[in-house]
Amino acid sequence: MTRYTMRFATPDDTAALADLSRDSFCAAFAHLYREEDLGAFLKSAYAPEAIAAQIADPKRLYRLAVGEDGTLLAYCKLVLESEYAEHSDARNPLGLGQLYTAPGMTGSGLGAALMEWALDEARERGCDAIQLSVWSENYGAQRFYQRYGFAKIADIDFWVGSHRDDEFLYELKLDGVPG
Repeated sequence: MTRYTMRFATPDDTAALADLSRDSFCAAFAHLYREEDLGAFLKSAYAPEAIAAQIADPKRLYRLAVGEDGTLLAYCKLVLESEYAEHSDARNPLGLGQLYTAPGMTGSGLGAALMEWALDEARERGCDAIQLSVWSENYGAQRFYQRYGFAKIADIDFWVGSHRDDEFLYELKLDGVPG
């Protein structure tokens, strides 16, 4: 089992978060996109300046799984006011923006540990749902989220440059879910 500690991100984590974000996204999805679309997306979404602004944003929380040697192994980003609230009858949904592991770390238990933290955080904040988007053909991620009780509630778009992906909006209602 991988040894790690979990902690919140600080501005000092900006470069490592940008690197892991790009590496994880590219390992899973780079083959889907034209080089110019992928480059534009990575430059806007995972630029160090964008990551630094999100770390500083009080409506975003980054929880990191850090190896014993200080290497960033995985992270989860929560958006305290879900960007998809209009698709649901939830009163106070939280958004799960990313749950990324370093390439090669899928299945190591890091995602599960971060998901447990996200569920606990949502309950502590009085949220009644967690929402996330997942690519329509990312079957492994869909199975992972379904194990926690997430279900598809809408079809949405996700843009990578000028390329539109079919995404599923998943939601987990937290009412009555034991904490």
